[in-house]
Amino acid sequence: MENLTLANLVDGELREPGTGAYLDVFEPAAGKVYARCPDSDADDVEAAVAAAGRAAPAWAALPAGERAKHLHRLADAIEARLDELAREESRDSGKPVKLARSVDIPRAVANLRFFAEAITQWPGESHVDARAINITLRQPLGVVGCISPWNLPLYLFTWKIAPALAAGNTVVAKPSEITPFTAFRLSEFAIECGLPPGVLNIVHGLGPKVGQAIVEHPKVKAVSFTGSTRTGAFIAEAAAKQFKKVSLEMGGKNPAIVFADTDLNDANLDTIVRSGFSNQGEICLCGSRLLVERSIHDDFKRRYLEKVNALRVSDPNDATSDLGALVSKPHFEKVMGCIERARQEGGKVLTGGNAVNPGGRCADGWFVAPTVIEGLSQDCATNREEIFGPVVTLIPFDSEDEAIAIANGTDYGLAASLWTRDLARAHRVAERIDFGIVWVNCWMLRDLRTPFGGVKHSGMGREGGADALRFFTEPKNVCIAR
Repeated sequence: MENLTLANLVDGELREPGTGAYLDVFEPAAGKVYARCPDSDADDVEAAVAAAGRAAPAWAALPAGERAKHLHRLADAIEARLDELAREESRDSGKPVKLARSVDIPRAVANLRFFAEAITQWPGESHVDARAINITLRQPLGVVGCISPWNLPLYLFTWKIAPALAAGNTVVAKPSEITPFTAFRLSEFAIECGLPPGVLNIVHGLGPKVGQAIVEHPKVKAVSFTGSTRTGAFIAEAAAKQFKKVSLEMGGKNPAIVFADTDLNDANLDTIVRSGFSNQGEICLCGSRLLVERSIHDDFKRRYLEKVNALRVSDPNDATSDLGALVSKPHFEKVMGCIERARQEGGKVLTGGNAVNPGGRCADGWFVAPTVIEGLSQDCATNREEIFGPVVTLIPFDSEDEAIAIANGTDYGLAASLWTRDLARAHRVAERIDFGIVWVNCWMLRDLRTPFGGVKHSGMGREGGADALRFFTEPKNVCIAR
């Protein structure tokens, strides 16, 4: 069967890249090419920015309610094809279809609907005294850039473009070239739903060619990026030269801290397991360091390993699959290399540590068994550097202070989860750990109104709710004498 050929969305049209060149897109579960993605360059970005610039005044002038209707139409188009898109997302990324159907695609719908409603309810600001009335206007920036990663393709793509469009900006967006298919489908929906030409432009390609061109373009007024810390540092440096706004959501080396008084019922233990291995561990929020109070460590380890060993690694199309394939061969090789490094650092592999061959159509896929490792110092590379795969290290601790020190002992600061019955401890520890998001007795419980992002090498700025709308607008104060 001939491979699918994807296209860019520029000025309301599906276009071939000006280069005429394409990149191979692999199905991770099969290890085979199934599509071709545009290998675009700066000229394609230039055309997209020009289209976005032409569309910007009329889009910004639309009443918020009219912009909201456009976002709802896009959400309707996704929702109507939920099962179809879930299969496509799975094929592109390697994740189980059931995960894409229950999480990724519904969340893409929720992102669009949330910001469609949020912009119509966003209150204005005014300050009055005896001398004057001050009115703060929130005006769109114009053309903005959105660059999203491969792990949650449509989920995070819509998380960026929805607030940008709702706030009245026009967008030039780059999805990951590794998982481009559902972004291409969104291009088709934008045309189908009558989104005005140039309001949303999607340019596929490599980071050094397309992403860099977006970041460095003088008419792109802000860049929202999710991806690696290394790339985020480059974007921050390039944007600083133009005094351009940036929002960076980057890596994590997140702790899950289990205190001895935790209610370790099956539901909580299942959540702790899921926090380490959901989406093959390819979520920046996964708890890859599992800190357990020593007095319960042995019993916890026994029960935890039983549940990890019960996880099924298989064809993502299998309804019983818990873990699918890693997203690419290079990433598979990186994760396997990290496991070998952990062994060399003195770690003991309690379970997993090996590639998995499900056979059949997945015989050449990139699967890794869920892996748990113990016996490593808190300052070794395995416990400090992001692996972004199904690998969890088990670390005992003796006191609250020690748990906090271990949790904070990394350059990252994205998310943490605390497990305890003691509410005072939960407040105490949450205040002392250096993470942008802290879950207590839960994980990945998301309210889209709340600020999302990390500290240290995990990011700069916040996404979500009013924070996202503030990022994509410029405040202007108007002072009127009384």
